[in-house]
Amino acid sequence: MATCGSLDEILKKWQENQSAGVSCEPGSSSHHPPRYTGEFWTSGQRQASSIHEISYRACFKPQLPRFFVTHLTDEDDRVYDPFCGRGTTIIEAALCGRNVAANDINPLSRILTLPRLHPPRESEVAERLAAIPFSSGCRTDIDLSMFYHRETESSLVSLRQYLLGRQEDGREDHIDSWIRMVATSRLTGHSNGFFSVYTLPPNQAVSQVSQVRINRLRDQVPPKRDVAALIIRKTRSLLRTLSDDERTRLVQTGDSAIFSTCDSRKTHHLQPGSVQLTVTSPPFLDIVQYSRDNWLRCWFNGIDDRTVGKEITMARTVREWSSVMQETFSEIARITRPGGFVAFEVGEVKKGRVNLEEAVVPLGESCGLSCRGIIINSQQFTKTSHIWGVDNNRCGTNSNRIVVFQKEE
Repeated sequence: MATCGSLDEILKKWQENQSAGVSCEPGSSSHHPPRYTGEFWTSGQRQASSIHEISYRACFKPQLPRFFVTHLTDEDDRVYDPFCGRGTTIIEAALCGRNVAANDINPLSRILTLPRLHPPRESEVAERLAAIPFSSGCRTDIDLSMFYHRETESSLVSLRQYLLGRQEDGREDHIDSWIRMVATSRLTGHSNGFFSVYTLPPNQAVSQVSQVRINRLRDQVPPKRDVAALIIRKTRSLLRTLSDDERTRLVQTGDSAIFSTCDSRKTHHLQPGSVQLTVTSPPFLDIVQYSRDNWLRCWFNGIDDRTVGKEITMARTVREWSSVMQETFSEIARITRPGGFVAFEVGEVKKGRVNLEEAVVPLGESCGLSCRGIIINSQQFTKTSHIWGVDNNRCGTNSNRIVVFQKEE
């Protein structure tokens, strides 16, 4: 069994194979557990697979779940993420040969995650795109002229109609799903690899009014983009490092994967004691506006973004947030097997004035989970951090502070 008796033992074993040191601040009580600080998953560690490169707000690096998956699970154990997002935990666990269960109330999560558990060949994607009737002169009922050239918009509307039609009549297959995922991730961005004119990073779509302002300030007009060619180009990029063995593991995991789009407090379909490890990062208070940022992705996929906004819990205070997370922890504790683990990543919000781990520890322990410690990953700024003005070690959703629980045997 990969798991050890204590988090301290696990980290000591990890440190034996690394050059970086780990500092430990001993705990003073059950509500103040030990804190471990070190470089646990940095660029110096294993390079992440290219299959992860789908943009999404507030997502963590693949090295984070891999650290816990490799140290706290064995092959064929089940790994779970109740706030799946773009699927980082699920994809990384699958690459490691684990079974997976995932949940996210945002339906975009399923669209962005599941296709990568059944990745097609580039040739299959190219052949399918060649068979899709891209019509000229197609228009949508909302104004997208500030984002797209008229011919680009026509191609996108044609592709949207094709994908929604295949879904409605039950003919959508893994190639269609892959094309939908890639197109969804390419709708807007700040390079010529996206369908749109220059705009904000691809994990956030600004409003039409804001894009008009950006175009005016930059003196730009939407250029013509080849939608099919860009989908093939992104497909090639996503698959570039994927080995045959990794592809096999992804497909095998995908065949038995459990994916739901329900409230994280109501995952009754998951069996008690069926999960060895949960690795997750919940919404942090009201920092990220998922529905507003994803309105264009929702349009492309025929999803009502107003419904998404109502369903995703965005608490404004720690008390409100804790109330929601308390019920989520109850569900996580129910499905965790004896001896299993929970790695709950939280961020330092409100410019470091709120450390959510201080609220998380009693939430988990009230459900019968023992807090084994808090891991603080020291890291440098990332490209995204600079864009958003985030200091990884002081504030914002890029901070890696993980509360680790274990269910008693």
